[in-house]
Amino acid sequence: MEMNINASTQICGLIGNPVGHSVSPVIHNNLASIYGQNLVYVPLEVPEGRLEDAIKGADAFRILGMNVTVPYKSDVIPFLNSIDPLAEKIGAVNTLVREESGYRGYNTDMPGLYRAMISDGVEVAGKDVILLGAGGVARAVALLLLEKGAKHIYIMNRTLERADNIAEEINGYADREFATPMGLKDYPVLQNGSKYLAIQATNVGMFPKTEEAVIEDEDFYKMIEVGYDIIFNPMDTKFMKNTRMAGGKAYHGLKMLLYQGIIAYELWNNIQVRDEDADRIYELMKKALQKG
Repeated sequence: MEMNINASTQICGLIGNPVGHSVSPVIHNNLASIYGQNLVYVPLEVPEGRLEDAIKGADAFRILGMNVTVPYKSDVIPFLNSIDPLAEKIGAVNTLVREESGYRGYNTDMPGLYRAMISDGVEVAGKDVILLGAGGVARAVALLLLEKGAKHIYIMNRTLERADNIAEEINGYADREFATPMGLKDYPVLQNGSKYLAIQATNVGMFPKTEEAVIEDEDFYKMIEVGYDIIFNPMDTKFMKNTRMAGGKAYHGLKMLLYQGIIAYELWNNIQVRDEDADRIYELMKKALQKG
């Protein structure tokens, strides 16, 4: 469908710094075409120190909605009208939805991860999970795993103190011993014949350092039934390769990126994206990444 931009065209966009290499326009502009909506999505780079001005300007222009990427996912919160409880708990917002005046903040990253896992046939409920990393993303994943009924999580990190801090917070939410902090070298204590879902929530192995993995030991990967890497560039990380070589299934983070965008689009337009259309967009995203 050919786009006819006019005075009725709805504007959505991505705010961050930088935003030039984002594949988000592939998601939203193609969804607008598929569903026949007069909407255009553009990257909107916000210079340091101008975030509040950007939000006020977007409100003045009545921009329908925006995604938020680094470094503004937490910084944007003080400039919102309201915030969704999940985003407030995570402490990060990646989607702004227009209200009568101003914006409501949501976090669609974690619901996006969950929809990606469902799409790939990955079960969470009742599972013992190894979570690699103890940064902001790992903390958000831990909250998601608690919400979706995982049995127990083992938070492994180079710095044990950071893993300990997240575990203490998550256990407070759970009101039970749900999360156990561990150092990366402590994994042998889990070698009891059990198979784990492992989520790689660090940036280790991301382009251009594609030959790195948080844990290199072959014995670690023998414990993994399913390995999920939040990284999508490269599309076959060292973590994924190691998982497959040890006999497990491995997935990357591109579908998480897809579904966080789809959920944002659904919030902006009050529609439900069909599975077959999500599959079409996914193929277009892969092509866009392959082209660089």
